[in-house]
Amino acid sequence: MCLIVDYGLGNIGSIANMLKKVGVAATVSNNPNQIENASKIILPGVGAFDNGISNLHKSGIWESLNNAVIKNSAYILGICLGMQLMTESSEEGKLPGLGWIKAKTVRFSFDVNSKIRIPHFGWNSVLIEKEMNLFKEFSGEIRFYFAHSYHILPDDTEQISGTTKYGYEFVSAIQKKNIFGVQFHPEKSHKFGMKLLKNFSEL
Repeated sequence: MCLIVDYGLGNIGSIANMLKKVGVAATVSNNPNQIENASKIILPGVGAFDNGISNLHKSGIWESLNNAVIKNSAYILGICLGMQLMTESSEEGKLPGLGWIKAKTVRFSFDVNSKIRIPHFGWNSVLIEKEMNLFKEFSGEIRFYFAHSYHILPDDTEQISGTTKYGYEFVSAIQKKNIFGVQFHPEKSHKFGMKLLKNFSEL
């Protein structure tokens, strides 16, 4: 059973449908007690950093997430903004993040004459930097769907499990013990996303 956190942001329905396709039971919840007692949690996210942090606080989910992940060692997968919220701060806002990952979230920065567009939209390859269970049994070129203007810069390179090239190489997947994060959207990534979510459910 995977619990998808509903804090007002994210492709919740798409994630639930993708999990259903791979035979994984899922529930969507904004109930702090349910979240605190879950063993596998998905934190989705589409939107602005400060808005996401504010919603977690206002809904009472902030404390329950911390208890679930830090105290109870629940597995958690942060998707796009969901991963960014796990960092300490973001150039997009002023509020502090959850701070589970010693990292900051930064905006893409290209040369003034660059023709590379921001946001980064569309399919792109992910290079596995470190074997982890999310990428178990993947082979060949791995491609996922991206939609973002910001990416994370972790202090500890040992936590980097996947990178992607868009103008320059950026971190697209991380792992710190029970904490997983991906910058791409597995719920929009067809067979690759289905496999990744299935792997998460089997941790």
